[in-house]
Amino acid sequence: MKFTHGYWMLREGVTALHPVEVASVGADADGLTVYAATAPVAGRGDTVNRALLTLRLTSPAEGVIHVEADHWTGMPRRGPAFDIAVDPGWVPAVRVDGDAAVLDAGQLTAHVPAGGPFSLEFRSGGRTVTASGPKALAFLTVAGDGDYVREQLALGVGERVYGLGERFGPLAKNGQAVDLWNEDGGTVSEQAYKNVPFYLTSGGYGVFVDHPEKVSFEIASENVERVQFSVPGQRLSYYVIAGPTPKDVLRRYTGLTGRPPQVPAWSYGPWLSTSFTTNYDEATVTAAIDRMAELGLPLSVFHFDCFWMRPYEWCGFEWDPVVFPDPQGLIDRLHAKGVRVCVWVNPYIGQKAAAFAEAAEAGYLLRRTDGGVWQTDLWQPGMGIVDFTNPDARAWYAHKIEGLLDVGVDAVKTDFGERIPARDVGYYDGSDPVTMHNYYSFLYNATVTRVLRQRQGVGEAVVFARAATAGGQQFPVHWGGDSYSTFPSMAETLRGGLSLGLSGFAYWSHDIGGFEGTPPTDVYLRWTAFGLLSSHSRFHGSTSSRAPWVFGEEAVGVARRFSRLKLRLMPYLGQAGRAATDEGTPILRAMVLEFPGDRGAWDVDTQYMFGPSLLVAPVFSADGEVHVYIPEGRWTSLLDGTTVAGPRWVCQRHALDSLPLLVRPDTVLPLGAQDDRPDYDWADGVELACFELADGHDSTVVIPAADAGVGARDVTFRVRRVGSDVAVTTDSDRAWSLTVGGVKHSFPPGTTSASIPGTPGGWAGVT
Repeated sequence: MKFTHGYWMLREGVTALHPVEVASVGADADGLTVYAATAPVAGRGDTVNRALLTLRLTSPAEGVIHVEADHWTGMPRRGPAFDIAVDPGWVPAVRVDGDAAVLDAGQLTAHVPAGGPFSLEFRSGGRTVTASGPKALAFLTVAGDGDYVREQLALGVGERVYGLGERFGPLAKNGQAVDLWNEDGGTVSEQAYKNVPFYLTSGGYGVFVDHPEKVSFEIASENVERVQFSVPGQRLSYYVIAGPTPKDVLRRYTGLTGRPPQVPAWSYGPWLSTSFTTNYDEATVTAAIDRMAELGLPLSVFHFDCFWMRPYEWCGFEWDPVVFPDPQGLIDRLHAKGVRVCVWVNPYIGQKAAAFAEAAEAGYLLRRTDGGVWQTDLWQPGMGIVDFTNPDARAWYAHKIEGLLDVGVDAVKTDFGERIPARDVGYYDGSDPVTMHNYYSFLYNATVTRVLRQRQGVGEAVVFARAATAGGQQFPVHWGGDSYSTFPSMAETLRGGLSLGLSGFAYWSHDIGGFEGTPPTDVYLRWTAFGLLSSHSRFHGSTSSRAPWVFGEEAVGVARRFSRLKLRLMPYLGQAGRAATDEGTPILRAMVLEFPGDRGAWDVDTQYMFGPSLLVAPVFSADGEVHVYIPEGRWTSLLDGTTVAGPRWVCQRHALDSLPLLVRPDTVLPLGAQDDRPDYDWADGVELACFELADGHDSTVVIPAADAGVGARDVTFRVRRVGSDVAVTTDSDRAWSLTVGGVKHSFPPGTTSASIPGTPGGWAGVT
């Protein structure tokens, strides 16, 4: 939201209070309390009829500083509120030294003058990373609109800003105005399904605005030297989070708001969907699954979209008896084919469904302020919305999910959750409807995920969610919403995923081929390679099937090639999933996340790192031309073994069954022995492929246990380059192999060490 008319003047109808002078600073064991006058104080008379602003600075964890700025501290605080994890063993250092007060949070310090002109600086590594300078913090009144609090944090020259959830425009947010308000707006506009009030910058820090309600950002736009954020009311709460690298910022941020858990190995395999409005029954579904097997196309999950239920009765949780008279038998038969089952749900209950009357009578649906059920005809006729602030409503909805699990459903697609009313509605627990609008997605997905975890275990639970806000990364997986079947929409989908990854979300998927429309064959083939090189891969559309054979023999070949490649990459993806849980690092990574010191990588949003070592550049053109930024070193194509050196941009042309898929130099890439399913013993027969190992290379490759059950254990390999030789030691009791210079050397079970002579180089690829 813009409040100024240029730098010197406020917009008509806007008045502002700024902290001008520090009246006093109080220090205690937990932090600093700063009282700031809003006008110069030359004498006692200047303390009358003037506002005094209160700032409280604390630190919940190392490298994190919390700022609370209040005009009136007695104002009520209606929920909901984000859950913030405080490190119970952490104690910051607080001191007042002469003219300055300092809160020392380890990697990050906050500095406020003990008197005189107000300023607030955040320093890390001996430098100021950002600051709240003159006229930055403000308490504003907008005529006819109400009160707001605004902060502006300084940007350095050339500093880039990333994050704010899933955003489909340019990855670097500089120059953009962004309102965080979950909307069902597709992938082609400024709206987003997943709004997260968190950003990080190339300057070595991040900022989390601790407000679930709408937060308005002006990123180097209203004031080109600053990032501005504002919220309604009399209070603003935000956290400044230290780096120095983007990965460090994400580690600390997800430490505050929650880390993503592990997801089961089977979920990484291909998912095939009925699509939205296509006609299907058990015969259709079975024929599609059998066709996948006949064509040698791996399949892990079959997804039933909306019409597993009766029309007009979404989401009533009852199978359509005409189309699926025996759901238990159907799912048993699919399980016998080695395929897991996912079904679609949402938090809306159509009036025609029996569940509507049941929920309305019990008080489980959102109410209008006059006491009636809040209803709309948008989406389902007369539908109501489940009130997840009511614990009985949560239990009721959970029971409905349990009913699906009882017949064998393995995963749940939690669609929608964005069209949540903010006016004329009341919540069971008294939550503010505006504050609840974005946060609703958290309660919705938490409810479903909790049921799955109780029944299946934490590491086996999977939802497929569309809406989210801060903390939603704890409920994977998320997908990118409704895209069009075009190259530009494919590119904007990628930008959304990269932005989401820089907002703390580790697992991400999208509709292969695009959701709306029917993709031309070239779009489908290019999107297939991109989709199968994402953490989760789903063939899904709106009015038409996305099954590979629908698009011809070549499409089947591309789907087969990249499906099987992904399944061989499972040991590597398992490592990336472990990093997500331990560090909050996403699997699909913007280039700036892996190469923060390379300014050439800062603005790149047409390619990504798939885990730490694989560079993927999807092809977004009919002629196969693709521009790729190559960071420093000699990179090797995983598909054909050719090499290309950076740092520089290169232009390549790729056939429909290819794309730039490059292995980072100085990499030991673990490749699994199976390519027909993701849930196998990743360590049994694992191949360690060495790429451009540097002299003195010494790394530890951990192959995670694919199954977290009793007796499962990780297997570790230490790989060293000594001169031109490659030496390996391991605790593995299985067969394994080592590929050096394009030559594969195999070792039987029980081999715990080996040394291979020769010059480590590229590899011939996995074709």
